[in-house]
Amino acid sequence: MRPADGLNGYIWILLAAFFWSLIGVISKICMNAGVSPLETAFWRAAFGSILFLAHAAAHKGLFIRARDAGFFLLFGIWGVGVFFGATQYAIKLSGAAMAVVLLYTAPVWVAVFSRLLFRERISPRKLTAIGVALTGTTLVCFSGGSLPGQSSLPGIACGLLTGICYASHYPFYRWWQNRYATATIYGFMLAGGVLALWFCVPVNLDHEARVWFWLAALGVTTTFFAYACYGQGLKRISLVRAAVTCHLEPVLSTLWVWLFWQENFSLAGWLGSGLVLAAVLLLTTDKKRD
Repeated sequence: MRPADGLNGYIWILLAAFFWSLIGVISKICMNAGVSPLETAFWRAAFGSILFLAHAAAHKGLFIRARDAGFFLLFGIWGVGVFFGATQYAIKLSGAAMAVVLLYTAPVWVAVFSRLLFRERISPRKLTAIGVALTGTTLVCFSGGSLPGQSSLPGIACGLLTGICYASHYPFYRWWQNRYATATIYGFMLAGGVLALWFCVPVNLDHEARVWFWLAALGVTTTFFAYACYGQGLKRISLVRAAVTCHLEPVLSTLWVWLFWQENFSLAGWLGSGLVLAAVLLLTTDKKRD
């Protein structure tokens, strides 16, 4: 891997983290307007799927093997349907900041998946970064949440579930990235999630224009833009590096919901967020080849 490729990989992953950091604040706008958590997840997946499939069609990427399309659709039930739904419930029950930080238990699972499936070496520096990130996540988890006066065990459970779902994206995409374009993979995968969510929630088409704007913004920024950047990043840096670099997302997400929704952590929660950021810096300053 050339140094320039590694640097570009980090830039792409950091862009993905920025777009993902908008999930909490935009989702809260939608749910406060009366959209249920599962319907919010449905529209997030639907708008993203439409854009990815349109992009794939424009580049003649829709005609793939039926068996492979089936794999993408089936994975979408778990990797999009369960993932997006659990994310929205974690945001509603425990607060957007806590939900996103709990999502970042993912590097532990990524390290396990990448070692088992791809024989990817986990260096001492990577292990240290993961340990620091998980220490920060633990502090946030036991800080009581980011909604004042509220602590929800179901919310924490949904947040931890999103970490496992999120982790499974890394090896899945790595397995298929040399066979199909990012738009093809995510277009079909998101379509599987849309179908799964369709059967779980009544979909309302009678929203105000303002609500439609925010639902579309959620799908375009946190799904289409984020996963497009993420796919480019995974072509250039390792699974574990990408996972830990994305820990910038909970720090940004916490900042947005603090600014716009007055969500706030205790001292332990802020300390945990600081450790998460420290893990990102620790990993991205490593000069060794993967």
